[in-house]
Amino acid sequence: MCQKLGVARSSFYAWRARVGTLTATQARREALKSEIVRVFAQQRGTAGCRRIAAELNDNEFPCSVGLVADLMRELGLAAIQKRAYKRTTVVDEQAQVFTDRLERDFDPDSYAPGQALVGDITYLRTGQGWLYLATVIDLATRMVIGWQIAERMRASLVVDALEMARTQGGATAGAIFPFRPWIAVHLG
Repeated sequence: MCQKLGVARSSFYAWRARVGTLTATQARREALKSEIVRVFAQQRGTAGCRRIAAELNDNEFPCSVGLVADLMRELGLAAIQKRAYKRTTVVDEQAQVFTDRLERDFDPDSYAPGQALVGDITYLRTGQGWLYLATVIDLATRMVIGWQIAERMRASLVVDALEMARTQGGATAGAIFPFRPWIAVHLG
C-alpha cells in the first residue's frame, strides 16, 4: 500500500504509532481550554478574551488574546456585558396623583377628534447643537396638532405644545392629555 501511495514504509509506521496520542500543542490547547472555562465561570460569563488572557498570563498560563479568542469560539463561550443603566426621570413622591382617565385605551375608534391627546418629547441633533421637540397628537386622527421646539427640556416646552393644540383648534373643550401614565390634564 505504501508503494502505491508513494509513501515510505517508515512514515506509515511512525503515523501508526502516533495515532491516538496528543501532540504538545494539542495538550497545551486542552489545558488552556479547561482554564478558560474555569476563569469564564469565575467571572460569571462577563469576561471576554482580553480579560481571560490577562488573568491566564497572571496565573502562569502564557497565551495570546487571539489564542484565547479561538479557544472560546471552539468552546462556544461568549461574554455578555451588562448594559449601563442611567436613571433619567426622578418621580416626585409628593406630587399629586390623578386617575388615568384614558384607562390605557389608545384605540383611535374609542374617541372623537380632539377628545383624547397624547404626546412625546424627543431630541434632534442640529448643526448648532441639540434641540428638544415636544409633540401633541390626537388619538382619534393620529395627527400632530401641536408642537414646540426648545434648546432645553423644561415643563414649558410641553405647556407651549399643548397651548398650540388648544389655540389652533385641534383640541376640544374637556380634552384629556396624559403626560404620565398616572396623571391627566383637562384642557378647558
